[in-house]
Amino acid sequence: MRVLVIEDDKAMAAFVEKTLMEAGHDVTTVHEGRSGLEEARREAYDVMVVDRMMPLKDGLTLLKEFRAGGGTSPALFLSALADVDNLVEGLQAGGDDYLAKPFKSRELIARVEALARRSTGETPATTLVAGPLKMDLIARAVTRDDKVIDLQPREFKLLEFLMRHAGQVVTRTMLLEKVWNYHFDPQTNVIDVHISRLRSKIDKDFDEPLLHTVRGSGYRLLA
Repeated sequence: MRVLVIEDDKAMAAFVEKTLMEAGHDVTTVHEGRSGLEEARREAYDVMVVDRMMPLKDGLTLLKEFRAGGGTSPALFLSALADVDNLVEGLQAGGDDYLAKPFKSRELIARVEALARRSTGETPATTLVAGPLKMDLIARAVTRDDKVIDLQPREFKLLEFLMRHAGQVVTRTMLLEKVWNYHFDPQTNVIDVHISRLRSKIDKDFDEPLLHTVRGSGYRLLA
């Protein structure tokens, strides 16, 4: 699921981004309202998370203009203003839900995913399948041909990202940003080490390898 976060407090934005990415979502973050509105109009997002008070353009104005221009992405307001009047004002401006600060990460995830379900009428998948690999996102369990594969948390997250992009070439930059939450290359072999460990677990005892290195590009998990 693609989520647009528009939040000027960089610490809060980083928390929201990290929380949603760890839940398996693709997150884009913008730190002020005017650029946030431009981004919301430029790309189609499944859910928007919008701060109420921001420089250049506040959240209420942003969402009113987004709706007036035909924007339909469901929006969750974040705000330290938690009284009923402010909640109603946010909903009347075009918001679909309102979450008062401070909040727990699990509540944020639940609210965002509920908005996505409401807008699509679909229930999010709790199981990923790529060829003989199956991943249960609720039980945090992985099997290949019904054989249980024991993964560490980072290995699980890495495999989840690869399975969500099965058949596609996944670059090192994509892995650094989406699995490690790095927006720069730390110039370490952390990806190579984890890919090697993951490959030894999902391919070692099987005839056909699933995880392949694409020289000069990245990696591909065959579906």
